[in-house]
Amino acid sequence: MKKSAQIKSSTQKFIEIEDIFENIILLSSGNAALVIEVTAVNFALLSKDEQDAKIASYVSFLNSLSFPIQIVISSRQLDISSYLSKLKTEEDAQPNPVVKQRIALYRNFVADLVKVNIVLDKRFYIVVSFSYLEKGAGAAVSRVKKGNFGQDFKTSAKASLHAKAQAIQSQLTSLNLKTKTLQQEELTQLFHEIFNSPASTVGKSQEEKTI
Repeated sequence: MKKSAQIKSSTQKFIEIEDIFENIILLSSGNAALVIEVTAVNFALLSKDEQDAKIASYVSFLNSLSFPIQIVISSRQLDISSYLSKLKTEEDAQPNPVVKQRIALYRNFVADLVKVNIVLDKRFYIVVSFSYLEKGAGAAVSRVKKGNFGQDFKTSAKASLHAKAQAIQSQLTSLNLKTKTLQQEELTQLFHEIFNSPASTVGKSQEEKTI
């Protein structure tokens, strides 16, 4: 038990997350954050005019921000072996020889495709933060100590983050992008995948309105 506790303590030093309250992430720095998942758009398939319109709308979105955000892109290599196995099962069970042949051709095409190309699952997130300083200059004196988040802090963080998230989601809707605020269970699963999957990479960029 002692060794296990030591390992856990050592691991926590590298993780800033203290706890997850509903859909709010409580950080060891005394701050909080909220994560919005955003659907992707295949930009390359858009026409030139559509691409220009998307870029202009994105610029407008960034200029509308009065607070910083972090854009996170998670890339994970997909294992499609189970999909190929399913195709093989359907091929074997197919009584129609023509359909059977088409399934076989498609299965071989997919198998050859992944041999020369890495198939990635990309997910896009916007992280919104809340600082204890937003409560005023006096908050610096009573900064939240590690692991001690009072109800007053949680209430303030929730109200601020939800207001920011609503503003972001309203802007992204105009870009025809679907958004979703990740809840506690989804956040737990996301962080588990990030910290435990060696096949994933995470890229970050920060955007802030210039005043």
